Amino acid sequence: MGVKASEYVRQDKMRELIDDNNLLLLVISRFGIQFGFGDSTIEEVCRENGVDCSTFLAVANLIAGKNYTGYNVSLPAIIDYLKRAHTYFSDFILPTIRRKLIEAINCNDVNDVAFLILKFYDDYTVEVENHMKYENDTIFVYVEKLLHGQPTGKFNISKYSVSHDNGSEKLKELKDIVIRHYRQPNNDLLNSALYDIINCENDLISHSEIEERLFVPAVMKLEKAAVVSSEQLQTGAPEYGSSSLALISDREKDIIRCVAKGMSNKEIADKLFLSIHTVTTHRRNISAKLQIHSPAGLTIYAIINNLIDIAEVNLQ
Repeated sequence: MGVKASEYVRQDKMRELIDDNNLLLLVISRFGIQFGFGDSTIEEVCRENGVDCSTFLAVANLIAGKNYTGYNVSLPAIIDYLKRAHTYFSDFILPTIRRKLIEAINCNDVNDVAFLILKFYDDYTVEVENHMKYENDTIFVYVEKLLHGQPTGKFNISKYSVSHDNGSEKLKELKDIVIRHYRQPNNDLLNSALYDIINCENDLISHSEIEERLFVPAVMKLEKAAVVSSEQLQTGAPEYGSSSLALISDREKDIIRCVAKGMSNKEIADKLFLSIHTVTTHRRNISAKLQIHSPAGLTIYAIINNLIDIAEVNLQ
């Protein structure tokens, strides 16, 4: 099968996506998708495995070098993906490379280049594991608190983004050291280790791009909503707590979701098969019940009360 020129879409078959780019096997695994999906479409496979399809398509298209900008990213889904990737690096591929290096080089002489190569690699893996632990324990916890409207202190994602490093440079340096300075008669095992190092290096670069191009912008969007919410509360805005949900009917919740997505009354009417007059009446009733009179206020209310995912929100 030839390379697919256009971006991947929901109706594409999942197996064809793999045929187009084998690197996407890792993406499928890190979303927790099980194999054996036959000829099912991407959308069908995502639905069956409880995966946010839009987030999957954003990641798959980014990894494949295709257009990924038209897809909303769910922060819970992308965090789960990144955590699985961290587990893959720390529990599988990095230990696998170390075992291959030990088999491929002679580490008996502590003054030998082989010993220094292994020490270089061990120091590197400690750095990577510490970085991923920081992301798991600090960055992701910060975002999860944001998602639940909990206090997060003065930290913001831009501080993480500025200092973010993909961790691939030292692997490249290790590869160059081995190729340029380590000599031995048979290189079959060493070639296998180098091949894994090259793949891991590229994987880390792709992983970093997902964090920088998908995860960080989505967090910034969430932070913007949180700031707006804080400003509303400081100026005497209405209480946005969950107790008010009992006042809102299911149809009114549908209206609030549509408003948070940036839809006009006409667009809401068309989507929900209502008249514009009925939509206007519903919005008037919602404002009266909640004492919230702006689309921005309703958007904050929808986010805080889990009526809509932050990825679906129009904050323009």
